[in-house]
Amino acid sequence: MMTNLFSTFDPSTNLNLSFNWMSTFLGLMILPSMYWIIPSRINSLWMKISLTLHKEFKILLNINKMKGTTLLFISLFSMIMFNNFLGLFPYIFTSTSHLSLTLSLALPLWLSFMIFGWINNTIHMLAHLVPQGTPPALMPFMVCIETISNIIRPGTLAIRLAANMIAGHLLMTLLGNTGSSLTITMLNLLIITQILLLILESAVAIIQSYVFAILSTLYSSEVN
Repeated sequence: MMTNLFSTFDPSTNLNLSFNWMSTFLGLMILPSMYWIIPSRINSLWMKISLTLHKEFKILLNINKMKGTTLLFISLFSMIMFNNFLGLFPYIFTSTSHLSLTLSLALPLWLSFMIFGWINNTIHMLAHLVPQGTPPALMPFMVCIETISNIIRPGTLAIRLAANMIAGHLLMTLLGNTGSSLTITMLNLLIITQILLLILESAVAIIQSYVFAILSTLYSSEVN
């Protein structure tokens, strides 16, 4: 039963070719033409969002000399948010609900941060393994705990995004499949519930993309 339930989210097509993974790039295609016209309301709105994210990421990164560092995380936020929103449309494949995409985003980021930190700031990285004020007797245990928590970071980033995206889709799918066996009154109630769930999923799409980007920024700031 569970296998059949989750099989609706499998990246498979009738031609045995994963054309549905192309939905990852559909965000650029569905942008209205007004977005590319400067100035326009849509462009101004997105510039305000980007500027707000830039200011927040700049404070977290605390980097003044390296200009454009926040562009990486703003682009990451944009890509994840576009894909999350695309998954809310009918018959569009949700690529961010699969670990193959989320882990492909989280693992290279975390690995590059770790390599940069251990090569350039080795003493700083070693000091992070033992929090300040730790008793000498607990230091070996704290090193093990901090090392494990550091290693599982890409996994938690990837699983958090994928689980949150697939949970809402799964709930909407389960509720939608019961529509054919309901009365008119219950069907109206189901439609209202689905609309409320859709609004909730829209909020989750923004929040999860923001959480992924902000946590990546925090992990980056720790190695500097």
